[in-house]
Amino acid sequence: MYYVKPFDPWKSKLCTCPPKFSFNPYTGCYHNCIYCYSTYIPRFHELRLKKDLFRKLVKDLEKIPKNSLISMSNSSDPYPPIERELKITRKCLEIMSDFDIKLLIVTKSDIVARDLDVFPKKSAVGITITSLKTAKVIEPNAPDPEKRIEALKIIKECGVPVILRLDPIIPFLTEDEAMKVLEKCDFVDHVVTSTLKLRKDILARFSKVLPDLAEVYKRIYTERVGSYMYLPKDFRIRLLKAIEEKCNELGVSCAFCREGILFKAKSCDGSHLIPS
Repeated sequence: MYYVKPFDPWKSKLCTCPPKFSFNPYTGCYHNCIYCYSTYIPRFHELRLKKDLFRKLVKDLEKIPKNSLISMSNSSDPYPPIERELKITRKCLEIMSDFDIKLLIVTKSDIVARDLDVFPKKSAVGITITSLKTAKVIEPNAPDPEKRIEALKIIKECGVPVILRLDPIIPFLTEDEAMKVLEKCDFVDHVVTSTLKLRKDILARFSKVLPDLAEVYKRIYTERVGSYMYLPKDFRIRLLKAIEEKCNELGVSCAFCREGILFKAKSCDGSHLIPS
């Protein structure tokens, strides 16, 4: 396999994702989010094109079983600004439309709505919205959250299932406005959420951008899970159950990502929404 590979959730024992494949049209990411979990990848902030992408994508799609679930993307966003001109992701969607697959598109960009006409028949779209007020601080190069919400609405109106990725919940920074995000996105089909996890490189970025908050995190992040530091479980339960209760009020299914906390939704990532 060249570029379509079995999904590896960083070998997390808490992952509840269904079996799926992962595909990233680009290498690296432009958004420069300070909480990014993928910066262990060398030169991650240097957006790069993949060699012989389209031919190799076809080869990969010919090898995987019919009706396979593919998540695009799990590390680099498939819709960096340069996608408006290059249309690499769009071409990949056109190729994928010729195969019997299920596709979960994951992005932080409103550009995704442009490609509605070439989505594979069995698709769903998840858009990440972490904050309304502090987005420019924690996601400096990502599109405006209001544009992302509008893209979700457009996609939903066209009959494609939509997922709000309210992720991560950043303690003492975004937890209060999470409810406002949910209210603005009360039309979505599913919400997946999780709390901020920390590695040394992530904490270092918080120390540069939000130094006071970083000092608090050094004291309260006490639970190690693999290579990440987690908030204590009772703290995480409080944050996540508040999100779940709001989703219940709105009539929207809700799940948690890599938390080790039970949820009622049929899948964590929203892939259950994709028609078979």
